[in-house]
This record gives sequence, C-alpha cells and structure tokens, in this order.
Amino acid sequence: KLGDRRLNEIVERAVAGNLDVASAKARIREARATRRQAIGALLPQIDGQGSATRSRSSAATSSSGTNITSNLYQAGFDASFELDLFGANYRNVEATTYGVDAADEDLRATLLTLIGDVATNYTEARGAQARIALARRTAASQRETEKLTRNRFTAGTASALDVERAAAQAATTEAAIPTLEASYAQSLHQLGILTGEAPTALAGLLGSGGPIPAARGTPPAGIPADVLVNRPDVRRAERQLAQATAKIGQAEAALYPSVSLTGKISTTALKTGDLAKNSSIGWSFGPTLSVPIFNGGELRAAVEVAEAQRDQSDAALRLAVLTALQDVENSLVNLAKERQRAGKLSAAATSYREAARLSRTLYQSGAASFLDVLDAERSLYSAEDTLLQSRVTATSNFVALNKALGGGWDRPVEVERKRVVDTNTGPHLRAAY
Repeated sequence: KLGDRRLNEIVERAVAGNLDVASAKARIREARATRRQAIGALLPQIDGQGSATRSRSSAATSSSGTNITSNLYQAGFDASFELDLFGANYRNVEATTYGVDAADEDLRATLLTLIGDVATNYTEARGAQARIALARRTAASQRETEKLTRNRFTAGTASALDVERAAAQAATTEAAIPTLEASYAQSLHQLGILTGEAPTALAGLLGSGGPIPAARGTPPAGIPADVLVNRPDVRRAERQLAQATAKIGQAEAALYPSVSLTGKISTTALKTGDLAKNSSIGWSFGPTLSVPIFNGGELRAAVEVAEAQRDQSDAALRLAVLTALQDVENSLVNLAKERQRAGKLSAAATSYREAARLSRTLYQSGAASFLDVLDAERSLYSAEDTLLQSRVTATSNFVALNKALGGGWDRPVEVERKRVVDTNTGPHLRAAY
C-alpha cells in the first residue's frame, strides 16, 4: 500500500526468514499433530506381542528323573476399543480442532505484527537518512556562511562575534549528525533481525538511500463488526474460548463410567512351526466397565479448573475486542491529526525558507543584522527537520491503522516444511562394553 519496491522486498524476506514466524509455523504443526493424537483415541488400539523362552528343569523335579531342556514360543494380539459413551474423546478432538484454528490465527497475527514492524522500521530508517542528508546540507551551507563572515571580518565589515556565532551554529548542526546516524543504524539492525538475518544484512539494500514512504489515502475502517472479523488476534481469542469450552465437556465426561471392548488372541507352542495350529490358539473377548467411585474430589476439581480456564479465555476475548476497537479509533485520529500537522509544518517550512532568503539579502544590503540571518537559518533547519519527522510519524500511523484493521499478509504460507532437518535422531543400538 505504500508503493515502495524496497520495502516489499524486505517484507518478503521477513516472511520467509523471521524467527517468530518460524515459531508460529511450528506451533501449527504441533497443534495438527495433537489433533491427530486425539483422533487416534477414537479408533481401536491393537498391540502385537511375542516371546521365546528356553528353560531347564532339574532331575529332582522332573517326572523322568533327568534334566529336561525345553522351548516355549508365544505370539498374539491384544485389542481394545473405548465406546466413549459420554463423549470425552470426541470433546478432546473438538478442543484440539479449535486449537488448530487458534494456531492458524496466531500465525496470521504474527505476520500482521511482523509486516507492521518492518514497515515502521523501514520508514524510520528512511526518515533518519533524510534527516542526516538535511543536516549535512544545512551544515555545509552554514560553513559557507561562516567562510563568508570570516571574509567580511577580514575586510572589516563583520565583527569577530559574528564569526564565532556562525561557527557555533554550524558545529551545533553537525553535532546532530552522529545521533541521527545512530538512529539509522538501530532501525537498520532491527530490520535485519526481523528478516531473521544478521543485523547489518540489509546495509547494502538501504545504503543508497531513498524517499520516505508515504500513503495518500486512508484505508476504509468499515463497521466495528468488520474489524472483529479481520483481526487475527480477535479470531484467535475466540477459538481459544471455544477450545476451553470443549475441555469442560471432556472433564465432565470423566465423572461418568467408561466402557471398553477388549479382546485377545494368542498362540503357544513348543516349536515355532506349531504356533498357528488350532490346538495351540486361545482367545478371549468381552466388555470392561470402569466406574469412578471415590477419587477425593479430583475429577470434580478438574471440571472446576476447566471452567476457570474458560472464564479466563472469555475475559481475554472481550479484552481483545475492546483493544481492537480502541486501536482503530486511536489510529484513525492519529493519522488524521498528523496529516494536518504535516500540512502546517510544510507551510511553516516554506515561510522559513523565504525568511532565510530575505534575511540574507537584507544583511548583504546592511538592512538586517547577522543575528537575524543566523536565527532565520536555525529556524529553517528546525522546521524542515520537524517536517521530516512528521512525515515519518504520518506513515507510521498509516501502518498502525492498517495493522489495527487487520490488514496483513494475504498470500499462503508454507507451514509443513520443517526449519530444522533432523539427522541421526532415530534409535541407536547400544555399543557393547
């Protein structure tokens, strides 16, 4: 919306490399995996087992009076399936589904904050560059004034006081340059961190300078309902409330009996070839009922914990809604008023520029004092510097308004690709010692 090619390039680099975005992507993968775990509880659980035992009985315990060595092989499957009569597992799936939605909105909120921070720091960096250039031009002009004053002093038409005043004003302007350069460096370094790179990674990209980004229009605020729909932080808070509500149902279901169907099939033989024979196969099947009778109030307390967490999520949602509305109202006012201020400052700078020209002309004709010239030049520099700061503030307020309205990255973001590629993390056989 600011129409700055360099800014767009940095935003794309930030979306691809920012570490907060990488963390938000990982949280989405975590939420999706948690949901798959919850879905797994709805399905039958089947485990396989097998064993091989070699034993020796002594002659004293053997009916034949001799030592006997034998092998015993066993194999089988255990299966269980919880009927989930009261919906504990289904409510867990519901809660984790809302958790996935909340993680998605968290990524959108992170991207919204990131783009706003990049645009703000980029604007501040360009503003610092413009102020540095202004200070250098002004200081160079003031040094020329000092040189001319020294020549007039040599010719006897200016006083030593005028020379010192001219030198002092030039030095004062030059003294502002290191502070401005430090501000530029801080914005540059912050942009590097936002892109997930070294602090000075963008020095070459920004070093050539450029205009302060400016937006002419004002994004439509719409109605409050539009703001609530567009703001990812509000949507995230709503999903978290839904998740907390579902967890209440999960906790309440634990107060009631649970019924599971269990089954087992096994085969036992003295030789591996006999494991599959009918004579060695056994099985069992039947329901299992578990009823909570006494647990010291633990399960009821778990329900109360879930209800308290739901109330916290409800308060967080309400606060997010109010904060969103406040952000929009504040940003609208700030942008409108700063644009008015910038208009007045522009007019003031124009007037001071003319005043400086006239004072210099009058001084050369002897109709004005040198102090008038210095005052006019000082006022002109201050007005132009303040105007540059106002332009930076106006653009920052425009960025803040877009952020308050929920405008951000609208392109798909790849979340399944891991940032860290694991190697050699599987099972390791222990070395023999």
